[in-house]
Amino acid sequence: MDTSPRPRPPRSATEPARLPRQRDTAPTGQTRLLVAVGTDKHPFDRLVDWLAQWHADVNDAVGLTVQHGHTKAPGLPGAVPFLGHDALQQEMADADLVVCHGGPATILEARRHGHLPIVVPRDPGRGEHVDDHQQLFARRLGAAGLVALCETREQLHEALAAGLADASRFAVAADPDAHEARRVAVARVGQIVEDLVARAARRPPRWRAWARPDRTEGRR
Repeated sequence: MDTSPRPRPPRSATEPARLPRQRDTAPTGQTRLLVAVGTDKHPFDRLVDWLAQWHADVNDAVGLTVQHGHTKAPGLPGAVPFLGHDALQQEMADADLVVCHGGPATILEARRHGHLPIVVPRDPGRGEHVDDHQQLFARRLGAAGLVALCETREQLHEALAAGLADASRFAVAADPDAHEARRVAVARVGQIVEDLVARAARRPPRWRAWARPDRTEGRR
C-alpha cells in the first residue's frame, strides 16, 4: 500500500486566507519575546537600552529576537538589524510577547497575529523621529485598550515583568481584518505625506536674498 502523503490541491482564489495561528500558552521553559523598532533611519537607543537593562535581570528565562534597525544593540542575543516580511510574520507567529515602536503597520500586524503589543512610541524631542505621529497614534490606541502603552522605562519593565509571569495577559483573538486596516492606514499616511509635500512646493520661501544697498549712490 502506498503510504506516501498525497499532494495538497492548490488553494482556489475564493478560499479564504489562512488565519494566523493561536499560540500555545502552556509553559515552554522560555518566554519568546520579539522586539521590533522598525526601519526608520533614526536610532531608537532608548528602547534598546531599556530592554537590555531588563534582560540582564531575566536572561535565560527569555528567548529574544530584537529587530534593531539603525540602532546599535551590543550584547543583546537574537539581535538582527532587519527582518524581511515573511521572517517578521514568522517571528510574530512564534512570539509570546511583542514589543514594538509606535508604527501603525507594526501595531496592526501584531494584533493580526493575536498580540496585545507593548508599544513604546518614538519621541521626536529625543531625535527618534521627525514628528509626533507615533505618540499620538499610540496614546489613542492605549486609551482604547488596544495596546499596552509604555512611555517610561518603569512602565516598560512593569509590562515585561507581567508578560513574563503570564504571557496570556498580552494575547488577544487573532484579527484577520487588521490586514485590510493596515492597507488602508498605510494608504492614508501616504496621502497625508503627498499633501504635505504638495503644500510645501506651493509655499513661498521663508527667506529672500537680501540685496545690500549701494551706499555710493547717495554720495554722487
